[in-house]
Amino acid sequence: MKVKDSPRPWLCLLGLLACLRLVVAAFLPLSPDEAYYRIWALAPAASYLDHPPMVAVWIRLGMALGGDDPLGVRLVGVLAGAGASFFVFRAVRDLLPGTAPALAWRACALLQATLALAIQSVVMTPDMPVFFFLSVLLWAMGCLVAGGGARWWLVAGLVAGLAFDSKYTAVLPVAGIGLWWAGLSLWRRVPGQGRHWAAIAGGLALAVLCATPVLWWNATHGWVSFARQGGRTADWHPAKAFQFLTELLAGQVGLMTPGIAAFFMWGQVRAWRQARQAPGAALLACFVVVPACVFVQHGIGDRVQANWPLVIYPALAVATALVGWGWARWAVGGGLLVGALVYGQALFAPLPLSSHADVALRQMAGWRGLAADITAVARPGEFVAACDYGTAAELATVLAGRTVVGMEPRWALFNLPHDVTGGGIMVCNPRRTFDTDVFASMDRLGTVMRGRGARVAEPVGLYRVQLRPDLSAAQRQTMARLPVAGG
Repeated sequence: MKVKDSPRPWLCLLGLLACLRLVVAAFLPLSPDEAYYRIWALAPAASYLDHPPMVAVWIRLGMALGGDDPLGVRLVGVLAGAGASFFVFRAVRDLLPGTAPALAWRACALLQATLALAIQSVVMTPDMPVFFFLSVLLWAMGCLVAGGGARWWLVAGLVAGLAFDSKYTAVLPVAGIGLWWAGLSLWRRVPGQGRHWAAIAGGLALAVLCATPVLWWNATHGWVSFARQGGRTADWHPAKAFQFLTELLAGQVGLMTPGIAAFFMWGQVRAWRQARQAPGAALLACFVVVPACVFVQHGIGDRVQANWPLVIYPALAVATALVGWGWARWAVGGGLLVGALVYGQALFAPLPLSSHADVALRQMAGWRGLAADITAVARPGEFVAACDYGTAAELATVLAGRTVVGMEPRWALFNLPHDVTGGGIMVCNPRRTFDTDVFASMDRLGTVMRGRGARVAEPVGLYRVQLRPDLSAAQRQTMARLPVAGG
């Protein structure tokens, strides 16, 4: 692509993508994790066991605007995914001065065409809020590098705190900014940086202020969230390092799509080459290198989840403006084709894939059919309980008018009613186990298949149960009545 090319095709493409993703988000059933985060949104708290609260805030806002349905749950995420392009565009112009607008919009198109963004833009998880705020953070740092003044440290601190409130991995690229700032040769090249100490302190204070609710919640709940996420480092299997690192590399090439991965990788090479002369290029390099080193270190002893590196995608995209290759349209087209195939399979299932290969089938298909099977055997007044959080949350979205109960230790941490009594239907995959000590009686009713048509997502066992009347307070706390759709 030549620098003189018009940015209009890229802008049109980004607009069409945003519209398409709104449609997909409206028609695609919720995944179990999304249904679980919906429960978060309806049970407000300063933080949660698995993640900080930003995803719940976004879902609550989306439901206020779009209703208690898949589009409402995902609405803010879809809009934020599209809106991130503006901040990436501005980051290119400020961090890499002299870049033509067409190349800046091309960087946005490369980012939006990745399979990772195709998925995360229509499935609401903490990855979209952290991705959005890190894109804004790059913009703020670009304004600082471009000579915008000390006030941009305050903006950067505020946004970094909001990114932390979205997902804990936000600390990794923020640490990369710290590495960049600490480099003496780079420090001297940032206009007026030596006079920014008060603003830097103010930015840090804002970041800590934003993080305070999460810190307070953890402090009052035995630091369970930090222990849960930090506990991943305890797993150590160096003998499998080659397997884990190969999976990490292959997974990222797949989520970027190969053509876009080439642009991302070469953009980083170019950023490192220009780091001595250009503070913006150095910032991009440091923004990526700290998380990348942590992921590689983790991959030596344990599996790196494919979505974790999404925190570096904004910086990878910005750096592609340094790459002058002329086949960007092919790379973008390849990414869009892969995303379209994933959307088509998720919505229409034209390929007869098994639940192992078809994630949409495994996670999203057949919940209303399961609800009908449960309703056929449930008696009036009986609750419906599930042994895992995903099934419980999904049933809460499709069993309007009936009491749905979550039965796991995690529910003791939620601001939900725990006054569950009587009898009901217990729902559990036969491969899972659950605490039978809480039941005075339990009769197996049989097994039904959740799925789409003849394709089975999973078998589900149904049991008629009666709770013991003498349950302890601790046992009752692990049972929570979940907010149902329309309730």
